[in-house]
Amino acid sequence: MTAATTRLARVAVPPIAQAGRWAARYDGAHGPLVDCSQAVPNRPPPPELAARLAEAAGAPAQARYGDILGDPALRQAYAAHVSTRYGTPIDAAEVAITSGCNQAFFATMVALAGAGDAVILPTPWYFNHQMTLEMLGIEPRPLPLDAAAGFLPDPDALEAMIDARTRAIVLVSPNNPTGAVYPDALLARILAIAARAGVTLVLDETYRDFLEDDARPHTLFAAPEAKDHLVALYSFSKSYAIPGHRVGALIAAAALMADIEKVIDCIQICAPRPAQAALPWAIEALGAYRRASAAAIAERAGAFREAFAGLAGWRIRQIGAYFAFVEHPFAGTLSAVVAERLAREFGIVTLPGSFFGPGQERFLRIAFANVEAPSIAEIARRLALVPDALDAPA
Repeated sequence: MTAATTRLARVAVPPIAQAGRWAARYDGAHGPLVDCSQAVPNRPPPPELAARLAEAAGAPAQARYGDILGDPALRQAYAAHVSTRYGTPIDAAEVAITSGCNQAFFATMVALAGAGDAVILPTPWYFNHQMTLEMLGIEPRPLPLDAAAGFLPDPDALEAMIDARTRAIVLVSPNNPTGAVYPDALLARILAIAARAGVTLVLDETYRDFLEDDARPHTLFAAPEAKDHLVALYSFSKSYAIPGHRVGALIAAAALMADIEKVIDCIQICAPRPAQAALPWAIEALGAYRRASAAAIAERAGAFREAFAGLAGWRIRQIGAYFAFVEHPFAGTLSAVVAERLAREFGIVTLPGSFFGPGQERFLRIAFANVEAPSIAEIARRLALVPDALDAPA
């Protein structure tokens, strides 16, 4: 057995697939399955965007390879959008279009680090980040976060973890899995720490369009350290309800972009072309749609808070964007056992805290944005039926 095979054997089974296997065993006894395991828009893209996607899919030009770093029109449109949103000029040359945000992260990690290096991941972490690092032989170094502090990283504790093997710090804001939004001052302080240490801050902003007020998420792009020490990741999937089209983006300095181009060329050559052709129009035309989607998700967050307010033993520890990170009442029971029993017996599909790193056994991640308010109320109704003790499933 090769070292690479051994390394992959240690990588966890894809969590969404595992949750799907639990859900497949539900017999429907409590009503339809309520699937809150994966962050997936529960409505199709706007009709105008769907029409443009269909038109682009039938265009012969879109069946050919495109530029490795993305079609120029989309790179320019995204750069202009970010420049306006953040109040800082971003050049199209600093933008790469990727096959989803996961590919943006993968390409960035290959460009920044190698086997034996370390990357700091606050825990709870996004599981695909940890899985990527492990399969590349990079140490995912966990920085424990305190629920009482809103799952926000302590900059001093983070700085103390940086050593000669550290290549990057990864943050997600709004956060997956907790929903926490990182204040601008905190992000700025961590970018300054990264710059002093000569490492890169990789900031995943997949859910930024679901901030309630459409405000500027941070001022990092204006910081002098940003050029050499910041990579910003983004996904078009949730904002435009097109996850199956697999389009993401990243912003990085020219020197790093040259290496990222090599990685993308060897993974997929280019991101899917039809969606790239339709998105420049969407970025400009669908601002109202994005804001309406954010408002709808905020309403669901309110419905979630209301539904759980009267639920004995269940405690929302953080909520925002797409997710609620909820403390379950079954102390001493593994979170995977709790999640499996809820899926198999009650038709509520969530992800256990253990999927998000060490020290998370008391929690479940519930992707409440997947479902409408009546289904959120139904989740609370079913949770009230769960017995006081949950043993390991048969």
